[in-house]
Amino acid sequence: MVTRHFIDLHETSAHALQWMLKASHGRKKSRAGLPKGTVDQDRPLHGQTLAMIFDKPSTRTRVSFDMAMRQLGGDTIMLTGAEMQLGRGETIADTARVLSRYVDAIIIRTGKHETVCELAEHASVPVINGLTYKSHPCQLMADIMTFEEHLGSIEGKVVSWMGDGNNVAHSWIHAATQFNFSLRLACPQELRPDEDVVAWAREHQGDVTVLEDPMEAVDGADAVVTDTWVSMGDTDAVRRHNLLRPFQVNKVLMDAAAEHAIFLHCLPAHR
Repeated sequence: MVTRHFIDLHETSAHALQWMLKASHGRKKSRAGLPKGTVDQDRPLHGQTLAMIFDKPSTRTRVSFDMAMRQLGGDTIMLTGAEMQLGRGETIADTARVLSRYVDAIIIRTGKHETVCELAEHASVPVINGLTYKSHPCQLMADIMTFEEHLGSIEGKVVSWMGDGNNVAHSWIHAATQFNFSLRLACPQELRPDEDVVAWAREHQGDVTVLEDPMEAVDGADAVVTDTWVSMGDTDAVRRHNLLRPFQVNKVLMDAAAEHAIFLHCLPAHR
């Protein structure tokens, strides 16, 4: 049996992604009104353990996976690079093989996308991408679920991305193609999304447009999305603020979107 990983949205079938969304909507609905720590009656992950490797700071991703495992009847083991032999020179391949003997799945949040891919290559249990500098697929599943809770199916809708063409933007590009909605990205020339990601969308008939005019991108949009201007690893905050200021999501911009439009920010928001 082939081990199934969750590395990127474009590497997972549209059918599987739709199934995950449907299951998530149903699971959330069935938990309505329950205390957060209540374990689901069917305990689908009873006896299962998730290893959580977090080399990057995390609030929402870490807590959401930990709580999800508890609610589904499973357990978690929290690990950081400093606590593992991986941080002292052990290979990713050996780490993958060893963890596969002890746990049932691995989520990793790290910088290099190649690290996640190599871990998945050598692991015999599912590996989940909890964020890399290349993409953030779990964030997109949560965002699309939120969109659909407010506005119904995202298929055929228009989403407008404002600002840095970063890892989350890459996952939005993948999502637009897999879930069949229109995506308009307004980005400064210096911070456009990677060309290989945009090219993939075009090759797969994705309705993805990269613009430099935020007002053109947001016109009539059903959702307006953005991210923090200074992310992990960014060193020139002043330059980035100057580049991204015209792409700030404010009342003027939201007024140009559809009247029912929602605003999404994956956080953290530096206030």
